[in-house]
Amino acid sequence: MPKWFAAAFVDRDHRLRNGWWVAAFMVLLAALLAPTIVLSAHLGREITIYEQALIIILATVAIQALRRRPVSEVTGRADVRWLTQFGLGAILGGLLMAAPALFLTLGGWVQWEIAPPNPSALGSAILLMAGVALAEELLFRGVLFQRLIDGIGLWPAQLVIGAFFVLTHLGNPGMEGATKIWAGVNIFAASVLFGMAYVRTRSLALPIGLHFTANVTQGVLLGFGVSGAAEPSLLVPVQAAGMDWLTGGAFGLEASLPGLIAVLVFAAVLSRSFPKGPSSLADPLVGRQAPSSKHPPKTPVR
Repeated sequence: MPKWFAAAFVDRDHRLRNGWWVAAFMVLLAALLAPTIVLSAHLGREITIYEQALIIILATVAIQALRRRPVSEVTGRADVRWLTQFGLGAILGGLLMAAPALFLTLGGWVQWEIAPPNPSALGSAILLMAGVALAEELLFRGVLFQRLIDGIGLWPAQLVIGAFFVLTHLGNPGMEGATKIWAGVNIFAASVLFGMAYVRTRSLALPIGLHFTANVTQGVLLGFGVSGAAEPSLLVPVQAAGMDWLTGGAFGLEASLPGLIAVLVFAAVLSRSFPKGPSSLADPLVGRQAPSSKHPPKTPVR
């Protein structure tokens, strides 16, 4: 086999290139999703978020098995540290949505009413948010993101995944007119934020926690739309008319100016120790492996 041809598939260490792992992951997803779509259509039902999460989990496990790497390389090791990072993400996710809501309340652009209590509906909504956070973070910050980082660098990977994240939300309710622009920018920025949360910790615990409680706070607690979807809630926001660019309208805080500012501030905090240029998972700031004993680092001459 010519060297130039082999180089298109394997790197200098004779490992399959990251682009092919990305392609293999997408093919596996399609292979698992296609029969599920056909079966769901035959039964006259939609594919649930939990089924989507299961499909992504199966594709992730399969790819890691083919790579001969543990699934914990993608998700982070399941230990106390994982739970601690999830808890920190949960706190930050709540603050991420509470901050713009407080700003809108103090400015008089949003007033509040108490919704009729419905514990069963609220519990179902929270479980739905958990499924969404798990499925989306495993898809967008899992194998795809991590192989792209190793293949093309951190910030190119952020741009690719951010665009993909926005693309998957374009069909959501309310994605039209000026809201489409505001929501698109917000969703892209949120993708970058979640990506930073992964790179900072090399675990999905922090981004899952962030994503989960951001949605719960925005939708279940405060009653805003969640990417355009209305959810059962404890409170009902009464928004100023004609100010959707400021309040987010029916789409939610994800399409609001204060929401965008909050995401950018949180992203700036997480990015303080990041390299300025593109990097990979081998970068010292995102998890370089210890040098091999066969090639010890050189000691500078003093």
